[in-house]
Amino acid sequence: MHSTRLITESAGTRETLRSMRMSLRDDMMQEVCHQLAPFRTDDAPLTDATVIYKDLSIDSLAVMDIILELEDRFDVSIPINTVAEIHTVRELVDAMLALRARH
Repeated sequence: MHSTRLITESAGTRETLRSMRMSLRDDMMQEVCHQLAPFRTDDAPLTDATVIYKDLSIDSLAVMDIILELEDRFDVSIPINTVAEIHTVRELVDAMLALRARH
């Protein structure tokens, strides 16, 4: 009986952590889209599949400014070589989540 209780608590903890991670993902996605919204070239909504340099009218300096804002907001530090590998909104959010998990 005791081991069943531990398993249940562990499963509940996993579910809570997953829920917190999804909430953080949603917060990050919302903030990234908010930061990128002024650079939209049409009325198409920003999604996780939006390709930052291709689908938006944005330059590398503006991207770096946004990265700095996101780093401050979510208490992460995104290495410059990681920034160079990010193409989509989803990749940016995934990178921030991965960096937060290492904290």
